[in-house]
Amino acid sequence: MIIQLCGLSGSGKTTIATEARTRLEILGHRVIILDGDAYRRSMNKDLGFSRADRLENIRRLGVLASQSSSPDDVAIISAINPYEEARAKMVACYPGTRTIWIRCALPELIRRDTKGLYKRALLADNHPDKLHHLTGVNDPFEAPSQPDLVIDTEFEQIDQSVGKFMDFLERLGFGLRRG
Repeated sequence: MIIQLCGLSGSGKTTIATEARTRLEILGHRVIILDGDAYRRSMNKDLGFSRADRLENIRRLGVLASQSSSPDDVAIISAINPYEEARAKMVACYPGTRTIWIRCALPELIRRDTKGLYKRALLADNHPDKLHHLTGVNDPFEAPSQPDLVIDTEFEQIDQSVGKFMDFLERLGFGLRRG
């Protein structure tokens, strides 16, 4: 099974994926997390942040996810994945792929700013530390038109968000049983 978690930077994608992996592994499942940030530092370091490069980033993560998943195991792609086109291609290429939107409003993300990215993106255009291409600030994010699940981390604690993720898997018929 492939799950694509999408949402703005700092919304909680990797946190939810990591906690869900812990819970799923206790139940005997193998889980691989394909973290967009980590893969941009390794396999995808040749890619920039143009639309074409962002689409290629997700395409590559999709190939890895498809090679790493099975009906009883989960590959979780944790990436901003800002374009509906990329998310739709994932579903078309890998039937059964599910899209979960990890939603959090921009003002809350700016308040949290866990990586300091929003502060840099909001600097004046001529500032030497200005961060260009931050999705949601100076690059687009297309909200998923038909996500399979929305988890709103602005209003939920991590346990609630992960609980929704686990409940979603159970509703899909994914065996949440001890291995």
